[in-house]
Amino acid sequence: MCGKERLIELLHDFVLFDGGVKKVPRVHQYFGIKAAQEHVRRKQGGVIWHTQGSGKSIVMVLLAKWILENNSEARVAVITDRDELDKQIERVFHDTGETIRRVRSGRELLQQLGQASPRLLCSLVHKFGRRDVDDFEAFQKDLSGQPSATVGQVFVFVDECHRTQSGKLHRTMKAMMPHAVFVGFTGTPLLKQDKQTSREVFGGYIHTYKFGEAVADKVVLDLVYEARDIEQRLGSTDRIDAWFEAKTRGLNDWQKSELRQQWGTMQNVLSARGRMARIVADIVFDFGTKPRLVSERGNAILVASSIYEACKYFTLFQKTPFKGKCAVVTSYVPEAGDVTKEEIGANTETDKQFVFNTYQELLAGVVARTRMTQTETYEEDAKALFLSQPANMKLLIVVQKLLTGFDAPSCSYLYLDQSMQDHGLFQAICRTNRLDGDDKDFGRIVDYKNLFQKLENAIAVYSAELDRSDGGEDPQVLLQDRLKKGRENLDHALEALDLLCEPVAAPKGELEHIRYFCGNVESPDDLKLHEPQRATLYKAVVGLVRAYANLADDLEAAGYDAADVARIKQRLREYLDLREIVRRASGETLDLKAYEADMRHLLDAFIEADEPRKVSEFDDVGLMELIARTGLERALQSLPARVRKNQAAVAETIANNVRSKIIKEHLSDPAYFDRMSRLLQEIIEDLRARRIDYQRYLQRIGELARQVQEGHDRGTPDRLRTPGQRAIFNNLRHEEPRSAGEIMEPVADFGPEATARVGLALTIDETIRRVRPDDWRGHQARENTIKQALLPLLGGDAEAVERLFKVIKQQAEY
Repeated sequence: MCGKERLIELLHDFVLFDGGVKKVPRVHQYFGIKAAQEHVRRKQGGVIWHTQGSGKSIVMVLLAKWILENNSEARVAVITDRDELDKQIERVFHDTGETIRRVRSGRELLQQLGQASPRLLCSLVHKFGRRDVDDFEAFQKDLSGQPSATVGQVFVFVDECHRTQSGKLHRTMKAMMPHAVFVGFTGTPLLKQDKQTSREVFGGYIHTYKFGEAVADKVVLDLVYEARDIEQRLGSTDRIDAWFEAKTRGLNDWQKSELRQQWGTMQNVLSARGRMARIVADIVFDFGTKPRLVSERGNAILVASSIYEACKYFTLFQKTPFKGKCAVVTSYVPEAGDVTKEEIGANTETDKQFVFNTYQELLAGVVARTRMTQTETYEEDAKALFLSQPANMKLLIVVQKLLTGFDAPSCSYLYLDQSMQDHGLFQAICRTNRLDGDDKDFGRIVDYKNLFQKLENAIAVYSAELDRSDGGEDPQVLLQDRLKKGRENLDHALEALDLLCEPVAAPKGELEHIRYFCGNVESPDDLKLHEPQRATLYKAVVGLVRAYANLADDLEAAGYDAADVARIKQRLREYLDLREIVRRASGETLDLKAYEADMRHLLDAFIEADEPRKVSEFDDVGLMELIARTGLERALQSLPARVRKNQAAVAETIANNVRSKIIKEHLSDPAYFDRMSRLLQEIIEDLRARRIDYQRYLQRIGELARQVQEGHDRGTPDRLRTPGQRAIFNNLRHEEPRSAGEIMEPVADFGPEATARVGLALTIDETIRRVRPDDWRGHQARENTIKQALLPLLGGDAEAVERLFKVIKQQAEY
């Protein structure tokens, strides 16, 4: 990447701003564009086959930009086959700063291409069709005899070029623009009949990027598949209770009781005999038991087989905790004419009326936005909530909408209750394989229609040509069996932690683990140097908890016997304890919130079974803050029990916490925290040399911890009221010459020299507040305004100004 030519090329040809975010291509996108550039130079078309979710739109934009920049006669037309895709492409180009003309018909497109500008256009492919054509071959031959006149060299990009229904339309375009270069984009397996169409229109493959390669590169997630049989008749209460127990086997008693509270609303749904009611109950249970869904960071799409069934599902979900948190998105637009002619009996409702009435209810209160219908407004709002607030929009019920197109929403679970096949099925399952944080490990597919045979077919429809087009990765999209993959993950997670902790010295107790993950407490730099090891430990433990939670209710089904299950639970507890011991011992400052977003939910639901977690005001308070707020003795009670029993482990835990705080705060007041660091070193050495006993050590380090946490000691003059004033005072030097880099020790007595320094510190503070411009940090001219005001106060010493300015820059109050 850093070869001179390639780096310059990346800067020049491969940077774009997408909605204000600077983006460069991934490796496969870069090489796809490079391969396409060679085809463009030869004026030769072809197909760019990049698997679903790997970022074809970026390839399209970068290639179009390069063509227009490097060929002054070039024109680019982007053709899609769906209106929402056409709008998306227009938006993507606009977001990247490219002006694109959206035309409304094939005739308008050809008219525009017959003029010198615009150079970049987009249109819908079906605008080229003629509905009244019976003899298509004759129609095409006629068009070929009178091709449209175009200005410049035309390059036609066709998105989702695989679609069979577009085959004739593609050939129509080819006939109308015989000299244009056609580049097809797709990520869906080509069926045999499509392969022929694509070959005729576009030619061979320009570049391929297969599903297996994308998973290996972590561009998309692997897919995990589970077929579920829905029992039609649960019958008696006993059978319903047994079903409940089976569904919640992996949860602890407290989480089960939480779910039982929802049981009242669920039982009337379950007691209904309908299959759909069972599926509703099954999905609601998943949201109470599956890790990604329990944490409310993931959500799901349910694919129903018809608009009627989608509405039926919606009304069933209204009787569950999903009320207000699920939406139905279909192509249906309610019109009174749908039901006015319906003949009905006294107490019956036809299917059409049911759909109409359901939509009337869900659209009640929805105010249509400008240029949008009520239904479009409702769907846009639901989709926006689904993407940005999964806890408030848990489920979308769809039929065909939102399953295809590059900005269709991704989800954690896809529930299939529709007989799908070929492209539609392939694209639908790829809704779940988009990346979304470290707590999403797979795309999960739950199949109520037993489509697995069809799924395998949909995935095996690659032509032999793509299979072997460029060797390397097998293009099969392998659907992983949930139990098999779950066991593999759990075993791997345990093995990874065993290997990580293997080098810990014998007897591998708390103290040895603290020293391995936090370093030698006597070495000031060791705590920071061991940070990567601690981060690896934390992530590995979270990985283990997730792997366990995903399989918790199916450990026996995955092949573990009772002894294995007991061993796994024991090791899980040990590693969770170790994680907490190391975190407390290091006074950790690593921000792992993004990585551990679901951790508390997982621990609450699957691990901590003794009692519900008590939320204390000190739950997320570090040891240092606890010492300052409650005193040392009470703070030590917050340490894990295994650490409290070991005096050496307690001593190193406190010392590491003090060291961590000093490292974190050092830039804000170097003089003060250098002195604190020296005091810490003295206390540690006194304990090691047995000049002080354990109790005296606790007294001294407790006082030091309080001073480090508060940021000042008892010798600080009272007139210095803010952290900024104290930092300036501590970092001022004597007026007489001193050795380079020496920092003056603060004086305990308040003699004339100290009084003068207090006065100077307050003057500097007042000057900064008076002269500082708005938003001055990082702006050279504004920073210089402050430096110039400080120069006369520090005797014209430019070095002293620079030195003190670094401290001033760290103070939030300025």
